[in-house]
Amino acid sequence: MTKKNVSADDLIAVILKAIDEIKGVDVQILDLRDIENTVCDYFIVATGTSNTHVNAISGIIQKQVGKIGQEKPWHVEGEGNAEWILIDYVNVVVHVFQKHIREFYDIESLWGDAKITTIPSSN
Repeated sequence: MTKKNVSADDLIAVILKAIDEIKGVDVQILDLRDIENTVCDYFIVATGTSNTHVNAISGIIQKQVGKIGQEKPWHVEGEGNAEWILIDYVNVVVHVFQKHIREFYDIESLWGDAKITTIPSSN
């Protein structure tokens, strides 16, 4: 699974750069470390404008993390319909949504105790 030990901070930096490169919008980091019984340390949440855009964001994240961080995701879910793709890097889980699906599930509210950092877009 892992070729070298990449820190969560380095992994997050690569993921954020990849999302920005392909113009993902409304990007947030949810820091879950201070919440008991969480599945990971961080969620990164981003929105794509269509299923093609969501797939492109997912693809570039996996490509860049594989190239720069030499990490492969532990699990990827949702690439078939590309309304919500989840990319699991164990301690960092990336959620790439279409806007209407993100609004429906509203995972930011579900994890309301998380420290949320909004990442400004460079677009």
